[in-house]
Amino acid sequence: MKAKLYIVLLLIIAIVNTYAQKFELGKVSVAELNEKKHPIDSSAVAAVLFKRGKTFFTYTNATGFTANHECEFRIKIYSLEGLSWANQKVSYYVGYENLNDDKVRFSSAVTYNLEDGKIVKTKLNNEGNFKTKINKYWNQATITLPNVKIGSVIEFKYVLESENLVRFPDFDFQYDIPVNFFEYKTEIPEYFIYNSLLKGSQEIETKMEVVDSKKEYALGYKQNNSLYSSKNIPALNKEEFVDNIDNYLGAIQNELETKRFPDMPVVDYARTWEGVAATIYKNKNFGDEIKIRNYYSKDLNGLLLHINTPVERLNVIFKYVQNKMNWNKVMGYYADKGVEKAYESKTGNVAEINFMLISMLKTAGIIANPVLVSTIENGIPVFPNRTVFNYVIAVAEIDGQKILLDITNKFTTSNVLPLNLLNWQGRLIKEDGSSKEIDLIPAIVSEDHYNIKATIQPDLRIIEGLLTVKRTDYSAFNFRETNGDKSKDIYLEYLENNLNKIEITDYFIDNKSQDLAKPVFESFNFKWDHSYDNIAGKLFLNPILFFTVTTNPFRQEVRQMPIYFGYPHRYIYTVSLKVPHGYSIESLPASIRIVTENKEASYVMNVNSEKDTVNIEVVKEINKAIFAAEDYDMLKNYFQQVIAKQNEKIVLKKI
Repeated sequence: MKAKLYIVLLLIIAIVNTYAQKFELGKVSVAELNEKKHPIDSSAVAAVLFKRGKTFFTYTNATGFTANHECEFRIKIYSLEGLSWANQKVSYYVGYENLNDDKVRFSSAVTYNLEDGKIVKTKLNNEGNFKTKINKYWNQATITLPNVKIGSVIEFKYVLESENLVRFPDFDFQYDIPVNFFEYKTEIPEYFIYNSLLKGSQEIETKMEVVDSKKEYALGYKQNNSLYSSKNIPALNKEEFVDNIDNYLGAIQNELETKRFPDMPVVDYARTWEGVAATIYKNKNFGDEIKIRNYYSKDLNGLLLHINTPVERLNVIFKYVQNKMNWNKVMGYYADKGVEKAYESKTGNVAEINFMLISMLKTAGIIANPVLVSTIENGIPVFPNRTVFNYVIAVAEIDGQKILLDITNKFTTSNVLPLNLLNWQGRLIKEDGSSKEIDLIPAIVSEDHYNIKATIQPDLRIIEGLLTVKRTDYSAFNFRETNGDKSKDIYLEYLENNLNKIEITDYFIDNKSQDLAKPVFESFNFKWDHSYDNIAGKLFLNPILFFTVTTNPFRQEVRQMPIYFGYPHRYIYTVSLKVPHGYSIESLPASIRIVTENKEASYVMNVNSEKDTVNIEVVKEINKAIFAAEDYDMLKNYFQQVIAKQNEKIVLKKI
């Protein structure tokens, strides 16, 4: 019996040791190097075998507390596409006013390969380790692991030191490759209370305890320890119609809520949105900048001469500032050099330009306030904090109607913002510190209306005709921004290719940039070769010609992320098709109405004929900007029905 127990204990010890070695740098196994594909996800180009992280605090009399963020990685490379994981980057902040710059140190960077059955290690030298400046606020530390090839295992460690305790860097545990195991520990002195948020849809294990710190500050302190872990985290793959995939990757976020030192007043950092708003507005580079008015007074007085109604005043001021000012591409919600210097130089950051607009509108008697925004690429603000926002716009109010405004872009207009600002909700803040959420997703439905008058030429195997296009609101903005700088020849080449290789002549465009509040109009003659099938004397045509869609954009079986369309959109196709001499109509597609269960997407096709003309009208609408992932099957089925209907044929027979 004892012998059996001894054997069992040996087995348990062996298993524990193997498990521990698996998650320890420098303990790469032959089995890991021999692995040809991921055991769960055979399509993976690489995999994170483990990621271990730890955030802990150190203290010195000179600087006080410093947060240390430590990460260890082991990554397996399975294919050529996975070699990009040999390049690793860590961004760190260097733009503090009264704190020392963050610091990053890489170490233990090694590549492992299997050669003749033996493990060969290649260590990183100084040539593969360098730092670059991104902008005045951010630097980036980069390493390139050496001798990385298909089958390699790479390891590295980095430590990010920061005196900024307001927010920790996100601890990401999900990527576009699978993660076999992760573990993240935080050891936080009792003087700091953090809001913790789990981002993404993955369930993880969490353990928390309060212990006596082994480090000394004053007479010692309690420490709040947390441990987060999980295994077999699947890759989050790219999908069609996604706003920002990073919004849905699994991560752990921590932001400082309260600081409470003995015998000192408690400091609240981000307990409520009102607290966040008041803190931001009181900053001299925010609220004080909006109040300054003397630098534009003379120009504004002349501008508003004989302009009476609030709407007219808003439009005149908006256009004036939009034409005068140039955005230097710097985001943020604080002024940098200040509105006066920016006005003088005609160049400023986001805050400076939109603060000018807010101030001028207020001076003109229009209610106007700033709105904090997080751009799509920056992520979604979830809980009250100051660090998630990276942009500020204006909102005006006339007759109870709110009008969103941003003048960093030369093609925006009232209630039409740059597309990367259509990110759920912003936070409107007022001088008194009050705030409220404000929808950024537009309620108006933008429209593309295509009107085609076409004739079939059977002898030449072509369809030719006239196409006119009308684009409104966000559709017009998107067109202007995308094509504003393109030459006519480049644009027409793109258009011909995009419309199934048609040939365009007599192109005309109206209101490309003159009045941004009004639609853009295009018109041109076209000729389309091999545009239909001629079988046994019968002609088979698609009802909406070269606008026919043949492939469903939703092809995967399971959807992981919400479906993002950006803004409500209506497409109208009106086709008048003249039947050629010597032919008659044999059959037409039946008129139909396809509607999703929630009635947020619809497709209506009406088909009729009159003498020698076939008339088709199609209205396709997406009336919702964002659909939940649970709606995926419904949308997939809707698109499949629409595609099938679009590909039903008009059949003309020879008389």
